Amino acid sequence: MIGAIAGDIIGSVYEFANFKEYDFPLFSKESFFTDDTVLTVAVADALIHKLDIAKTLKAYALKYPNRGYGNTFYEWIHSTSLTPYNSWGNGSAMRTSSIGFFFNNETDVLKAAREFAEVTHNHPEGIKGAQATAYAIYLARQGCSKEEIKNDITQWFHYDLSRTLDEIRPDYVFDVSCQGSVPPAIIAFLESENFEDAVRKAVSLGGDADTLGCIAGSIAEAYYGQVPEEIAVETMKRLPEEFRKIIDKFYMMLGG
Repeated sequence: MIGAIAGDIIGSVYEFANFKEYDFPLFSKESFFTDDTVLTVAVADALIHKLDIAKTLKAYALKYPNRGYGNTFYEWIHSTSLTPYNSWGNGSAMRTSSIGFFFNNETDVLKAAREFAEVTHNHPEGIKGAQATAYAIYLARQGCSKEEIKNDITQWFHYDLSRTLDEIRPDYVFDVSCQGSVPPAIIAFLESENFEDAVRKAVSLGGDADTLGCIAGSIAEAYYGQVPEEIAVETMKRLPEEFRKIIDKFYMMLGG
């Protein structure tokens, strides 16, 4: 979970810059948490305390406005409706990391990822993006190899993970769809050597940098076992106290 938030904050300053570089400062005075972090914490809170999913997402977003929410999600949180709006956007995938850590069998992971996605993102691609991200995290936690993760995600979700980042990067543009951002983020993890490398490679694609970093970071944390201490410290410094409390409680529940 902290890996997702770190990736979000690291990518935040490069989101609309079409940034294609690998060597960049991980943190700066301008680094901030976006909607990815707000909703990641909201999902963890709902899991921990068994809260209503839609109401919890709305409550967090209303408390932390102006964090880069998509237009349709913004309209939804300011409406009286709790009806989903058939989104295929990557908002369902970027908020789902805690699900991959919270559950200990694939059936529960996939079921929860669907439930937490479809309150807003009930389009098949929106659900698929959330499930693929959560399932990749689950597989990484189980000690699966990168090749096994790649094969399983390809088989079950039909994402093309055969391309390399070098092939993707030149023509890659800002893309908020699950189908256009979840596979590149997974590939960034698959090509990585460590947690930091995964986030750097995701951000260097030049697209929706905070969300790419968020998704790649969430899987990398699960696979490599932890987020480097210096990155975790810089990440936590940029979060409100109530977020830090939820994160701490989440890891305590996981026994870590």
